[in-house]
Amino acid sequence: MSETEAAEKQTAEAVGPNLVLTGIDGLDEMLGGGVPRGHIITVMGSFGTGKTTFGMQFLMQGLINGEKGIFISLEEDPDSIVANAAAFGWDLRPYLKEKKLTIVKLEPADAKATVTRIRSELPDFIRKSNATRVVIDSVSLLNMLFADDAERRARLFGLCQQLKTTEATCLFTAEVKDDNPRSSRDGLVEYVSDGVIGLRFNERENGDVQLVIQIIKMRRLPHPRSIKPYSITDQGIEVHGDMEVF
Repeated sequence: MSETEAAEKQTAEAVGPNLVLTGIDGLDEMLGGGVPRGHIITVMGSFGTGKTTFGMQFLMQGLINGEKGIFISLEEDPDSIVANAAAFGWDLRPYLKEKKLTIVKLEPADAKATVTRIRSELPDFIRKSNATRVVIDSVSLLNMLFADDAERRARLFGLCQQLKTTEATCLFTAEVKDDNPRSSRDGLVEYVSDGVIGLRFNERENGDVQLVIQIIKMRRLPHPRSIKPYSITDQGIEVHGDMEVF
């Protein structure tokens, strides 16, 4: 373990048993130490805002802490996810080899099998693997597999209830509506989640663009609702809590 990882693990241990560090500098400070353990958190934004990076960073923090994690993707295969993580300096291969991390690629094209697999296998798999962090990237694609809003709502609520029984802290990524970056594409996931974090572009009239983040919702945890700028660096996402948006 590197000196940086050792320091991050020590910080995580100091947070306490009821909060989970996201691993994102600036955001954990805004949250007062992290997100509540066992919560379902949705990170939503348009393409290019860093949703998948957020999820990987969240899992990496858990691995550094000695936790086990699961990354479920409906878009990228495991090799691509490992390569993307490596670009930020996160080597996932040792964790995969030691079975501390599991990456699962689901096939949206086979809708029935995908939905059945998630509903029937995921909760037991989480428990058997002793995973304490789970990322589903993205729940928007999963919801698209259902025929109508009523079925989407029922299936999503059922999935969240099942995930709650595992006591793992879960993170969904979700796409937003083209005309409303503060709402998910299906308008459902933010209602069944314990916490919602919004990522979006802030554009000035002169064309300058800035990435901004907002903690929209976080049950049982006081938090600011201020909008803060963030950066996607070669070491991941960093929130600038001491800066104001332009």
